[in-house]
Formats: sequence, structure tokens, C-alpha cells
Amino acid sequence: MTRRRLPEWFLLLLPAIIVIAAVVLIPLIFSLYSSFTPYKLTRPSTLWKWVGTYNYEKILTDAKFWAAFGRTVLFLTIALNLEMLLGLGIALMVNKVTWGQRTLRTIVMFPMMFSPILVGFQFKFIFNDNIGLVNNALQSMGFNVALPWLVDGKLALFSIAFAEIWMSTSVFAILILAGLFAIPRDPLEAAKVDGCTPFQSFRHITLPFLMPFIYIAMTIRSLDVARAYDIVQIMTGGGPARRTELLWTLMSRTGYVDARMGLANAMGYVSIILSVVFTIYFFRKLTAARAQIGMEG
Repeated sequence: MTRRRLPEWFLLLLPAIIVIAAVVLIPLIFSLYSSFTPYKLTRPSTLWKWVGTYNYEKILTDAKFWAAFGRTVLFLTIALNLEMLLGLGIALMVNKVTWGQRTLRTIVMFPMMFSPILVGFQFKFIFNDNIGLVNNALQSMGFNVALPWLVDGKLALFSIAFAEIWMSTSVFAILILAGLFAIPRDPLEAAKVDGCTPFQSFRHITLPFLMPFIYIAMTIRSLDVARAYDIVQIMTGGGPARRTELLWTLMSRTGYVDARMGLANAMGYVSIILSVVFTIYFFRKLTAARAQIGMEG
């Protein structure tokens, strides 16, 4: 009796399958299972106690979770819209440059190359109450006041948003610039011949062609901002008094500070569902934008 040999393609993929299973699949299954238990890091025996959907029911009535969710949506809305507007402006300006454009494109990409942790420390120093660059600049201009950028709730959220926007506007700028390079010249030249103003050409020709690229950038960035953690944790740690706490900092506090890992994993899966909703929304917008300019199919 001859033994059947495994297909060569399967043998070649087997190491990758094992690594993916060990690094992704097994932790994913474990976290999903533990979200249905009262698992606490300080009491390992609780991992084997099944409580069903209790953690998910608790989340639905948890004011702290929904406050963090609302704050995350607000943060996401502000960051995405400002990044899109700034990225659009930068891309349009770079596109007009005829000399040194490659150098400018490289410079535009610099902020997105920095680690979020490094950016967090950088802006934590810039917005420091006593030695920060912003307060020193304001005082040098005659404003004898030290604004509590990272202590006041509203100012702290603004500071975090500023850091996030500085780091990630490049994503929009690069993708929109790619869209500008892909725009056919014939419609723009025809609009010029017909007497359209630059604004009319931008509104009715350039912008519709750019919308698919903008929605791709929004899809990527919505997933990034929805799970924002590094910058928030470094700059404020979710404070003051949880006023800058977003979903992922709340999960971190619940799982590692309060040791309620089962509840934290349940929060994670609810957050994933919300991220999927945002992704579907922007994907539909992308599909509609592609259809509008005849790129469907």
C-alpha cells in the first residue's frame, strides 16, 4: 500500500500556516473564548467559568464604555476631516510645483515614518505646561499665561488630535497626489476651452476623480484612528479624569490595570464590530465614487 504524499504547494505553505496559527489564530480563538468568561489575570481559575454573554450585556450598560466610544467617534471625525482637508491642500500645492517635486514628496512622507510612541513623547514635550515649546512661544509673544494643554480635558483632546493629524496627514496627501497624477488631461483641457473657472474645473472634474482615492485613505485611517492607543497613552494616559480615554486605552486599563481580561476582550470584539461598520460605510462611498466617474467593474 503506497502512502499518499502531501501536495508540494501545501508543504511550502505549511511553515507559514503554522506561524499564522500560532501568532494569530490561536490567540484570536483564546480571546474570543475568554470574552465569555469572567477571566481575571489575578485569578487564572476564572478562565474556566462560563458566563455566556454577561460581559457583552455589561458593556451595553457601561457608561464609561459608551463615553469612550463617543469620544473615539468624535476624535475620529475631527482627525479624518482635518487630515483630508490638509492632505488635499498639500497635494494640490505639491502638484503645482515643477522643480524639486520628488524632494517635496519625500519631505511630505516624513511624519508618517515616525513611530507613534516617538510622536507622543515629542508632542508631550511640545505641549508641556512649564517647559513646552507652545507655552514658551505664547509667553514670548506677550501672553503671560501657561495653558494646561495636557491637564484640561478639552485642551488635552485637542493636543492629542493635533499630534495625530500631524503624523498622518501624509497618508491623505500621498494618496490624493497619486490621484492627481492619474487624472486624464483631456477633460481639464476641454473645461478650459469651454470657459470654466479653475474652481469649476476642480469642483466638477478634479474632485470627483479624487474621491475614490480620498475614500481609500479614509478607510485606512478610520481603522488606525479607531484603535488609537500609543499617542494617547504616552501624552495623557487617558486622563485627566478619563476625559481623553478612547476605546483602546479603556480596554488596556480594564485588561491590565484592573486585570479583568475577559471584559476587556469583550470590549475588543465590540470595537471590531464598530470598525467593520466604518469600513463598510467608506467602502460603499468608494464604490459610489468609482461608479460616478465610470470606474465600476
